[in-house]
Amino acid sequence: MNAMTKILPATMAAVLLTGHGGPEKLVYRTDVKVPTPGPGEVLVKVSACGMNNTDVWVRQGAYGTEEDAAAVSTWRRQGNTLVFPRIQGTDTVGTIAAVGEGISPDRVGERVMVDFSIYNRDDDSLADIDYMGHGRDGGYAEYQAVPAENAHVVDTEMSDVELATFCCAYLTGEQMLERAALKAGERVLVTGASGGVGSGIVQLARARGAIPYAIVGKGKEQAVRDIGAEAVITRGVADLPAAVNEATGGQPIDVVADLVGGAIFNDLLRILRPEGRYTTAGAIAGPVVQLDLRTMYLKQLQLHGSSQGTRADFRRIVRYIEAKKIRPLVGGVYKLSDFHKAQADFIAKDFVGKLVVVPDAMWING
Repeated sequence: MNAMTKILPATMAAVLLTGHGGPEKLVYRTDVKVPTPGPGEVLVKVSACGMNNTDVWVRQGAYGTEEDAAAVSTWRRQGNTLVFPRIQGTDTVGTIAAVGEGISPDRVGERVMVDFSIYNRDDDSLADIDYMGHGRDGGYAEYQAVPAENAHVVDTEMSDVELATFCCAYLTGEQMLERAALKAGERVLVTGASGGVGSGIVQLARARGAIPYAIVGKGKEQAVRDIGAEAVITRGVADLPAAVNEATGGQPIDVVADLVGGAIFNDLLRILRPEGRYTTAGAIAGPVVQLDLRTMYLKQLQLHGSSQGTRADFRRIVRYIEAKKIRPLVGGVYKLSDFHKAQADFIAKDFVGKLVVVPDAMWING
């Protein structure tokens, strides 16, 4: 291990998830042992970590099972890797403070964005995917140990907080668009477009040369137009297919990128053109929907489920950041010790973009 380890503190502040349940299961402590980077790993001094819906759903145990949609269950269907206490947090940005065996000490001091995925395979299959914050500790802490290959230097002038808005949301969005094979010139309808993933998809669609249309909550329309939406439909309209048709000037929707689910699911399939593609990575309005299989087969539709992304997806996100094709949307910044308020505000959804948590010591030091 690098000699700098000698000057590292023995303990750190972190938010521990102590079990499934309410916010009381999230405990802020200042006596958590600083992790030691193992062989092939680096230790990141965390400066910012973005928040995601997955944090909340895992805390609640809200993923159900294939046998029982209402069962308390964690994120993975391939076998649980969540143990308590666990430090959540996927969107880590920080500076390498120490290295494990086999990693060059020259990496100490690098500012990095962490690819949070635990791939478990050497190929691009996501069949056995896991993530930091679930299968191992994440970034709601002052320090995080990660595989060195997951710590990426990004050539950008963005602040650490701004850089922490991209990873989980944009990686998820990019894989959704990859699965649906969205091409330049095609039209994509994005639900939940003011959130982290949704606002990312709007920008990622533009980066591909596609034309994004957005469904958002009242009061968030202009913010989503400003990041590239061709037109915006306010959530809750009486006739969603008619509203989308008016927004597109009667032009077809090739792809629906859905993060909402719930009652609008069948409307989304109605909106799709024949041979259109539906892709989802979330269901914040309700995960159990009614599907009329006749709509699916008579319109020759494709339905894609997606979660996280591949190494290649992550590299594209880095290139988009460096080329300034996508930009951060910071909806709010919170001290790590104010985590309960941060997650309550996150659940309330009265923001556009991403909320970011900063360790108190980094906040004090600016």
